[in-house]
Amino acid sequence: MAISAGDFRTGLTLIIDGDPCQVLDFQHVKPGKGAAILKTKMRNLKTGAIQEKNFNASTKFDQANISKKAAQFSYEADNTFYFMDMETYDTYELSEDQVGYNKYFIVEGTEVYLVFFEGLLLNVSVSEKVELTVVETDPAIKGAPSNQTKDAKTETGLTLRVPQFIEQGEKIVVFSADGKYAGRA
Repeated sequence: MAISAGDFRTGLTLIIDGDPCQVLDFQHVKPGKGAAILKTKMRNLKTGAIQEKNFNASTKFDQANISKKAAQFSYEADNTFYFMDMETYDTYELSEDQVGYNKYFIVEGTEVYLVFFEGLLLNVSVSEKVELTVVETDPAIKGAPSNQTKDAKTETGLTLRVPQFIEQGEKIVVFSADGKYAGRA
């Protein structure tokens, strides 16, 4: 099915230059002269690379035939992540490069989706919000304003800004898209 650049939406997966790419962000721009263009930020699902591309709004693309399969993260060893299919109990492996930034949002037992393109395992998709444990943070500063934040490190190695009241050992909810604090678990 052909989709024009003018119909882009976040999360849409298309074939661009032979590779499956996911639209992360886009903006319609109407210059003073000439046709409108679409500025996009896309992730190449084969390589994991994020790139910015501009398209004429009337350019057409084929939608990528992406399939997802529920799986559970088992463990990580030697920069390889192992996942188990929830139905067949088959084991799948992904390199750290394939998992990419998602490595900060998966702990043992996390349910994820394995992403396939034409039968080839590309990467992993995680929930929009994930629960992580704070393993390292400074103690709260007495008398500090309630809107003041501090650094915290999670069990997966992600460092983010959290409110002053968050303590070591607490479970927090984090947005997986940008790694920002969403609230207490």
